[in-house]
Amino acid sequence: MENNGIRFKKYFKEYKISNVTTMIKNNSKKPKSCQDIYQDKLVVITGATSGIGYATAKKFASMGAHLICVNRDKERSELLKNEIEEKYHVQCDYILADFSVMEETFNVAFELLKIERNIDVIIHNAGVHLTKRQLTEAGIEKVFMVNYLSSFIINYLLKEKLKKQGKCRIILVNSEGHRFAPWGMRFDDLDWSKRRYTGLKSYGAAKLAQLLSMKKFDDYFIGTGVTINAMHPGAVESSTGKENGRFYKLFKQKVLDRALKPVSFASEALYYLSVSKDLENVSGKFFNLTTLEEPAPPALDKDIAERLWHISLNLANLFDGE
Repeated sequence: MENNGIRFKKYFKEYKISNVTTMIKNNSKKPKSCQDIYQDKLVVITGATSGIGYATAKKFASMGAHLICVNRDKERSELLKNEIEEKYHVQCDYILADFSVMEETFNVAFELLKIERNIDVIIHNAGVHLTKRQLTEAGIEKVFMVNYLSSFIINYLLKEKLKKQGKCRIILVNSEGHRFAPWGMRFDDLDWSKRRYTGLKSYGAAKLAQLLSMKKFDDYFIGTGVTINAMHPGAVESSTGKENGRFYKLFKQKVLDRALKPVSFASEALYYLSVSKDLENVSGKFFNLTTLEEPAPPALDKDIAERLWHISLNLANLFDGE
């Protein structure tokens, strides 16, 4: 199955029980906090009108940062802009985009490229969880497009700008859910047309892909002052899954949400990872909130990361000499 990206024997040997017990222990830890002011810095946050993105936008604004928020809904974006600017007296602009639409994803990158000043932080927070398979207009499985390929496209198109800046922190809001793809990527079935679709597995595959792309971007940015890291935001309240049916929503409300922590846990962690001097030169790492953690073996596979890189370029109609 290795030609398809699945490496059962390889990963089976690399799995450690201690990694799972460490993950469980880390899930109960409080995030580290950073009190440094971030006055007049520019922060880009995707999916900022609700949940983790909303709390993170307010956190950065309260510390003096200016914001560019990438959201789907104009009315909610206007409300966010007005709230942030009136309460914190910082600038809060927005770009409208649906990350399931390839053209709109590219437009976000092009708009950010027009900005003459430095972008200090990019937080890829937008995501989706579905219980039924959906394809985008381009024929790409929707969870894969929104949770992975959109951030890949934006990072790829911005990489030269960020490199020239000499400094930027990219944070991928990832998930321990990448462990739901325990044997790797199915390159022959990224659209889930050959196997039974489940929300957890599709979500896990997309988050695994994001971690694999992080390795490639990290290699590219070595020595440039640009860092890229991923974090699991903890079991916190969020709007993930709102696209699903009423039975899932009811289950989430009555069962899942009752065990969740305040969304401020995630926003504090994201601020720490984005601002703290402790992480000045730390890159290519996975954090459970702010605790450094080893991801699942498939996320560390450089050969698979290389294959995914070229597949992603092809899916997005991006071509280079790498």
